[in-house]
Amino acid sequence: MSNIRIGDYLVSKGLITEEQLMKVLEKQKESQGSKRFGEVIIELGFISESKFAKSLAQKLKVPYVDLANVEIDYEAARKIPESLADKHTVVALNVQGKRLIVATDDPINFNILEDIKVTTGMDIIPVLATKSGIKKAIGKIYQKQKVDSVVEDIVQTNEEEEEDDGSKERVESAPIVKLATTIVENAFRADATDIHIEPFKKYTRIRIRVNGDLVELMNISNVIHNSLITRLKLVAGMNIAEKRIPQDGRFTQVVDGQTIDVRVSSLPTVNGEKMVIRILASGQIALRKITELGMTDYNYGMFEKMLRCPHGVILVTGPTGSGKTTTLYAALGEIAKPNVNVITVEDPVEKNIDGINQVQVNTKAGMTFAAALRSILRQDPDIVMIGEMRDAETAEIGIRAAITGHLVLSTLHTNDAASTITRLVDMGVPAYMVATSLIGVVAQRLVKVLCPKCKKPRQSTDEENELMGVRQSVTIYDSCGCPECNGTGYKGRTAIHEIIHATSDIGQLVVDGANKDMIEQVARTNGTKLLRDNVAQLVKNGTTTIDELVRVTYAI
Repeated sequence: MSNIRIGDYLVSKGLITEEQLMKVLEKQKESQGSKRFGEVIIELGFISESKFAKSLAQKLKVPYVDLANVEIDYEAARKIPESLADKHTVVALNVQGKRLIVATDDPINFNILEDIKVTTGMDIIPVLATKSGIKKAIGKIYQKQKVDSVVEDIVQTNEEEEEDDGSKERVESAPIVKLATTIVENAFRADATDIHIEPFKKYTRIRIRVNGDLVELMNISNVIHNSLITRLKLVAGMNIAEKRIPQDGRFTQVVDGQTIDVRVSSLPTVNGEKMVIRILASGQIALRKITELGMTDYNYGMFEKMLRCPHGVILVTGPTGSGKTTTLYAALGEIAKPNVNVITVEDPVEKNIDGINQVQVNTKAGMTFAAALRSILRQDPDIVMIGEMRDAETAEIGIRAAITGHLVLSTLHTNDAASTITRLVDMGVPAYMVATSLIGVVAQRLVKVLCPKCKKPRQSTDEENELMGVRQSVTIYDSCGCPECNGTGYKGRTAIHEIIHATSDIGQLVVDGANKDMIEQVARTNGTKLLRDNVAQLVKNGTTTIDELVRVTYAI
C-alpha cells in the first residue's frame, strides 16, 4: 500500500472515482509540473483539503494534526525564522526533548526537513497538516513582531521627514502598504468580521469584531493615522482628497491563499476620519450549505419544506450581522439549478455566485430596489432574491411577484418571526396579499459557542431554570477563558432559528388583523419552536451560556 500512488490510493478508498483521477492527472500535466497532485485535486473540488491531508497522512503513516484544535508553543515555533517558515510552509508546534515537532504539508521532502535541522540545530519529527492551516498559523505566530517592526519603520520615516499629511507619495511607501495589509491579514486570521480604525487625540485605536464582540488588536501612534486611512481609501477606490463627508469603497486581498472581499466605510470625526472595514469571504469559503447553518434537524426539516414551494415569499429576519444574507445565499445554492433563472437585487452584492444573475443597487443613478425589481420581472425570472425589503414599494412589488408565480426570497429587520408578518401589513401591503403570498418566515440570531477546552460546569439556579423553561436544576456551563480562545471563553458562533410556516389558519389571522401574540400562539400550536426554546436547548447541551440566552432573547 505504501508504494501505491496517492491518486490510486484515493480511488481504492472510494474517495474519488477513476474518471476524476484522470481529470486531475490531465490538469496536472497541463501545469507542466508547477502544481502538485494535492493542489490540483483540491482546486477541482473533488475532495476537501482536510480529507486529502488525512488520507495522505494514512498512506504515509505520518500523524495528522488539525492546527485549528492544537495548542502551539510560540517559543518552539519561533525557533524557525519567519522567512524559512514562509518558504517551506512549515510551522513548529512544540519541543520534545531535543527534537522539534514540525507541521508540514510535504512530510517526505528531505530537503525541507534538512534545511530546518541545519537552521535550528535540532532533530525534526514531521507531522502532516493542511497548507491553509499552516499558513494561518504562521500568520498568527509572527504577526506581533511583524506589526511592531512595520510601525517602527513608519514612525522613523515620519520623524525623518516633515509632519505626516497623508499625501499620495507617502502612503505608497512600503511600510504603510505593509501595515494596511498586515491589519487586514491579522483580522482575517482572528476570524474577525469587522475592523475599526478609530482616531483619538494622542493615539489611534484598532479594534476587531470577533464573535460579535469588539477586541483591541493594537494601538498605533496617531502620527501615522492619515497615511493609513489614505492608503486604505486609495485601494478601495475612494476620493483621498475628500475628508469632510462619509465615503464607501471596496477591494480584494489575498490572505493565506484565500481571496477575501473587503468593504470600507469612512466617517469624519472630530479627531480625523474613522474607518470601518467589513471582511467578506469570497470564493470557495463563501457559500455554505444549508446543513452548515447550525439549524437543528427539526428546523432544517421545516426550512426545507418552505424551499420546495414553487412560488411565494420566504422572509429571513433578524438584526444587522445576524447572518441573514448567509442563510439566503445557502438557500439559493440549494434551489438554483441549471433549469431555473435566478436573479438577485442587492445593496451591496456581498458574494459573487456562479450561475446567478446579481444586480447591484445604485441609488445615485436611479437604480433603486423598486426600479431594479420592475425590470427584473421582465427578465423571465423563476426565483428572485431581494437583498432587503426597505420600503412599502419594494415590499409590494416583491409580494406581487410572488402572487404572479415567482419564488421571492428577502430579508427584513424585525425581532421575531411573528412580528414580521404584522410588519408587512404595517408597511402598507394589503393583508389579503400577505396572507396569499407568504410561505414562511425564518427569524435568526447568532450566539457565541463556548470554548470546549475551558468551559466550567455548574448547576442552574431557580431564576435560570425559569429562563430556560425547566422545572429542576440542570448542568449548565460558564465561560472561563484560556489561550485557545484568546481568553474570551468562547470559540466561534452558531445560529439559532425560529421558523413559522404561513399555514391557512395563520393566513386567516392576518386577514382578520390579528396581533403578533395571537400569530405566535397559533404558530407554536403548529410546531414552531421560538428563539428562546432553541437557545435554551443549546444552554442545556453545554454549547452556550445563560448570558447568551439573556443577551439574545431578553425582552421586558
